[in-house]
Amino acid sequence: MTRIRAMTRNDLADVSRLLGQSWRRTYAPIMGDETVARLSDERHAPERLAAELDDEDKMSFVAERADGSIAGYAMAAMDAKGDVMLERLHIEPQAFGSGLAVDLLHAVLAAHAGIPSIALEVIEGNDRAIAFYRKHGFEVVERREAAHGVGGHASLIMRHMLPMA
Repeated sequence: MTRIRAMTRNDLADVSRLLGQSWRRTYAPIMGDETVARLSDERHAPERLAAELDDEDKMSFVAERADGSIAGYAMAAMDAKGDVMLERLHIEPQAFGSGLAVDLLHAVLAAHAGIPSIALEVIEGNDRAIAFYRKHGFEVVERREAAHGVGGHASLIMRHMLPMA
């Protein structure tokens, strides 16, 4: 059985590894091996993830198996205006289709109850993720050049309106 919980410092190495593998698998065909390796190594280093854990505007969750291993990870960030962006949602390939990504998404949504919507950015070509987010109520609201140093690639901004309490 897998449980969703808040990420801790004990998870840093496992989450870093999960992100690196997920990025290489997902984005190498779109951006090339070298670009993906460089970007992932910079962004997903344990010390960078540790700094995010200390940021009060960011919430990170992991999906932990009964044996203590990490099968998935999600992180959302709130900006100064109170807008929430789902920055990351990654699971191991063995968990595809298991509902684990949905569980992580629901944890993020529940943690931000009361906000009007949540947005995310997904690189065009990541068809699996785009289909997943559409299935769960996200709609494309904008197409633009990809952020975070992924120049030369387009991304989609998707938004999900949340029910107000």
